[in-house]
Amino acid sequence: MNLNKIFSFFVPKDKVFFNLFDRASSNLVDTATTLKNMLNEPNKEIRSTYIKKISDLEHIGDELTHELFTELSSNFITPFDREDIHYLATSLDDINDYIFASAKRVDLYNIDKVSAPMIRLSELIEESVILIHKSIILLKNLDNYTLLRENLVKINSLENHADDIFNLAIADLFNYEKDAINLIKHQEILQHLETATDKCEDVANVIETIMIKNS
Repeated sequence: MNLNKIFSFFVPKDKVFFNLFDRASSNLVDTATTLKNMLNEPNKEIRSTYIKKISDLEHIGDELTHELFTELSSNFITPFDREDIHYLATSLDDINDYIFASAKRVDLYNIDKVSAPMIRLSELIEESVILIHKSIILLKNLDNYTLLRENLVKINSLENHADDIFNLAIADLFNYEKDAINLIKHQEILQHLETATDKCEDVANVIETIMIKNS
């Protein structure tokens, strides 16, 4: 057994898992902020540099998810239920995936002008993941139940707001967009952005489940 394995054996498992979740949610904030900056960038060449950064951050997120699964499979003692750890890790990774998918489609579909609803949805994604990151930090100590609960309510509210923006944007596309191909491109990007907010709500739900089980 090498020294790293010996050392990791004595590290409290709650610190191992919380450290990984902290890093994963922090990486998610960086990804969401980069997406927002990308969609606000009118220059397509500069926009491509943001897409590259999002791709790199998405790979980091995948690696952290893999580390979480490795810890989960190798440790009998966990800070909360194993299925909740798995679901939380998967849900965080899903947000990253949909952010990357949204950014990639803006590039692949050669979108000249990013619409206002796309930008607004990216802002809501960023707001949501910032709240997720704060909530995961608060999970280390459930004494601050009220603040944690407030964060989760805000995430749910942001998801509802995203639904409204998405529905109105889709209605406007069908009412005013005459180019069918352009309509399909914009609809798909909007759908991925809105789904990212759905995944944020999934994270909020699993955090709430953890709170209930451990309160």
